[in-house]
Amino acid sequence: MKKSIIFSILFGLAWGIVQQPLYAQNRKPDFISETIGSIDIGYGLAIGDVDGDGSADILLADQKQFVWYRNADWQRFVMVDQLTERDNVSLAARDINGDGKVEVAVGAQWNPGETSDTAASGSVHYLIRPENPTQPWQPVALHHEPTVHRMQWVKTGPDQYQLVVVPLHGRGNQNGEGEGVKVMAYQQPENPQAPWDTTTLAQSMHMTHNFEVKDDTDTDPSMLVAGKEGVTQYVFAQDAWQPKPLSNINQPAGEVRLGKLNPDSENYFITTIEPMHGNRLMVYQGEDFSNRSVLFDDLAEGHALACADLLGLGRDQIVVGWRNPNSQGKVGIKIFVPVDDSGEGWMHYWIDDNDMACEDLKIVDLDADGDLDIVAAGRATRNLKIYWNQLQVSNAKAN
Repeated sequence: MKKSIIFSILFGLAWGIVQQPLYAQNRKPDFISETIGSIDIGYGLAIGDVDGDGSADILLADQKQFVWYRNADWQRFVMVDQLTERDNVSLAARDINGDGKVEVAVGAQWNPGETSDTAASGSVHYLIRPENPTQPWQPVALHHEPTVHRMQWVKTGPDQYQLVVVPLHGRGNQNGEGEGVKVMAYQQPENPQAPWDTTTLAQSMHMTHNFEVKDDTDTDPSMLVAGKEGVTQYVFAQDAWQPKPLSNINQPAGEVRLGKLNPDSENYFITTIEPMHGNRLMVYQGEDFSNRSVLFDDLAEGHALACADLLGLGRDQIVVGWRNPNSQGKVGIKIFVPVDDSGEGWMHYWIDDNDMACEDLKIVDLDADGDLDIVAAGRATRNLKIYWNQLQVSNAKAN
């Protein structure tokens, strides 16, 4: 009898010791949402320090205005109003000159059905900041192709950046057939109102949608571009971009992101939304990304995707959002969590259950508390929300 009691006590202690790290590695996400604005569409988001106060601000390409929201009172300021006849569609924000404040480029005149006429479709503008960034910014028109859709500043070397712009279609393209999409790289001159050097760095894909940039070191920057042919990687080497199609990721895709399952190894994975504006969240792992898995197939117009370690697990999670009601009649955002660094099993949780028709989302530490928050823009729901990560609060309580 005594032996049985002693065994039970020891077993209970051992089980508690085993369970504690398991719980730590599989903790449930805990986010508190805050609506900071009412919007019209919210085509695209960017994050960066606009006013130079050391805090990350939120920038938004709304239907007719490019705006920014000041951290932490979230007051809204209009940068440009009614830039073109048709809708705005994208923006890029990054500090490229080291002054602690972002440079901003924008895309507008959104007309995806017109693939030939540059006056009627597409625009690229650089915005010259005023002395007071809460006042209107001055747009400078740059060369553009029709159907300009996505753009990012990309670091190509120490203190060197290019603006990369990806249209939706190739010029004159119909139904994804015809000329390939001209992926363009822009080099900013010393005077931004002078002509910008532009280079077509690729034209092999037909219909592209979004792209991921990996330039966190001064060597070997690369991009993943998602489109009709699947995903193509571009690597910057010898002052030029070199295409490297990923033969195992060859299904039409709209969104693409790169994640890591172990910070101490090269154990990367690629996640996509398939097809374009699709219903399937995919993950590709293993050598040459040959292991293809469906994580979720009940998106409805999946349109937002990100990878980051929001839960402090030492491996990235996937955050995905969609903008139309799915089979359950719901829009929203979910997070997918790998249960270990093999990537063979995933758990998923709601971040937003039916209050965010997600058009775009970004991940950033907005309150400088050491954990990552989520910013999302809703199309049909017309809302801009922050999801505040409670990881540090939970850790403080646990300690």
